Amino acid sequence: MDRKTDFDPQNAAKKLLREGRSGALATLMAGSGDPYCSLVNVATAADGAPLLLLSRLALHTKNILADSRISLMIDERKAGDPLEGARVMLMGRAEATADPEARRRYLDRQPEAEAFAGFGDFGFFRVELSGAHLVAGFGRIVDLKPRDILIDLAGMEALVAAEADVLAHMNRDQRDAARLYATKLLGARDGDWRCAGYDPEGLELQDGRTALRLTFPRRVDEPSMLRHILKQLADRARAA
Repeated sequence: MDRKTDFDPQNAAKKLLREGRSGALATLMAGSGDPYCSLVNVATAADGAPLLLLSRLALHTKNILADSRISLMIDERKAGDPLEGARVMLMGRAEATADPEARRRYLDRQPEAEAFAGFGDFGFFRVELSGAHLVAGFGRIVDLKPRDILIDLAGMEALVAAEADVLAHMNRDQRDAARLYATKLLGARDGDWRCAGYDPEGLELQDGRTALRLTFPRRVDEPSMLRHILKQLADRARAA
């Protein structure tokens, strides 16, 4: 890692993870153990753990049900040579989950999946991370532990529980704020930006398949503090 810059590998990995909407999923073939790779859509749980919606008819799901060890690569999808862009390789185990929050958070980020999420052969999976490998440019290759990129949510139950209501309010009554966050604070092109989710350290903005992470100026641990930070950021964006 280049220590002459302010490069922060933990924040870089979190950004890739929260902005990722698809990735390459590697599983082990049932029986032979041969590697198998497929393309999947991705979302994240409140703590940052990847969430997947998979069909049990798919080969990668059959592999997971036989051996839950997986690797998931998410890249920033920037223009130009893809090898010059940042990517994070996540390792862990994919476990089926019936948590309604996993469903809600996934569909908030992948709304087109609503059409088939209820089919009998589809189910949600959460990836329990065991490690990560970040490649963020020349001299910026770092191995990370789960604690480096996952967020400890202890004591933040009210903040997590408020997400659905906060998002509904922002996207119904404060839609212009999302556009300002994206265009004025993150330098994105103008578009139909909306708030897709948040965590104690940042806000997810989304326009179609494009997602951006707006890092908060300080960590948020309860709903009233979140409202204050969102207003502060909106004021800053309007003044930009």
